[in-house]
Amino acid sequence: MTKAETDKANEIEGTTMVFQYGSNCSDTQINGKDRLKGDARFISIAETVDDYELAFDVFSNGRHCAAADIVQKPGGKVWGVLYEIPQYLIGRSTAQACGRKSLDAIEGEGANYERREIDVRTPDGKITTALTYTVRNPRTGLKTDIDYVRFIVSGLRQRGIPGEYIAEVKMIARLNNPDIANQIDAL
Repeated sequence: MTKAETDKANEIEGTTMVFQYGSNCSDTQINGKDRLKGDARFISIAETVDDYELAFDVFSNGRHCAAADIVQKPGGKVWGVLYEIPQYLIGRSTAQACGRKSLDAIEGEGANYERREIDVRTPDGKITTALTYTVRNPRTGLKTDIDYVRFIVSGLRQRGIPGEYIAEVKMIARLNNPDIANQIDAL
């Protein structure tokens, strides 16, 4: 698809606000050549309005480890990144019609994850409803790995997420997989 065709598709279809809390906080992940190819536009960092906590409760065949999810937890907040993504890149059929990979396909929507809307708050206090993905059938006993945690932590740092939250993510990852605790501490 040429830039003119992409611009026209965006003009017709519009954009969607999307909240990412895992490895897609990293621009190199979400906008990589095998993902959205630069079409996810960073808007702001944001935290969940409702109470959530990061969890590693789904197995990723692509990463060969437990991947991130957000689960309800009283008093918890999850920080992440708010992106603006062309609407046609959200669903499989519209993205495929343009020869592209959809965010639904990237996230495993319908298999491991389900698409849903949540409210997030930017640092200036603005509340926005955004699309995100949560695990359909959470499982216990799964372990994440250091490479995946590294993507999450580096993406959070890249975007300027508060250090206290990054420390919390590292603690959750250490508790999930004590075998990589020393490597997580070094991040």
